[in-house]
Amino acid sequence: MINLYSGLATGVLAIHAIFILWVILGALVARSHRWLRWLHIVCLAWGILVEVLPWPCPLTLLENWLEAKAGVTPYAGGFLLHYLDALVYPNVSPRALMIAGLAVCFLNLAIYAGDLGRRRSRKVT
Repeated sequence: MINLYSGLATGVLAIHAIFILWVILGALVARSHRWLRWLHIVCLAWGILVEVLPWPCPLTLLENWLEAKAGVTPYAGGFLLHYLDALVYPNVSPRALMIAGLAVCFLNLAIYAGDLGRRRSRKVT
């Protein structure tokens, strides 16, 4: 049973990583697909709220629960700090990591705003 929980925790980890990549790069993928664009904007809003507010991410909670069931000591803190901080941002404060995450989210929103502005200017002319 421990291997099952460990495997499920690894699956949740993969889903979590894919979700974060979607939040980071989704504007590039979703620009020409209206329903994907709205899905990405909702995901961006969720990412911003989880970064700014003291809300735990449900995927982190699920992964930690599954790891505990597998006999692994769950990590403390958020997903990004645990998995990415040491690899990508060594010795960076959680606040700086949060600001970088928010900057990426707002960059994606700026891409959408630029697309919207271009579409509106084409309709006017």
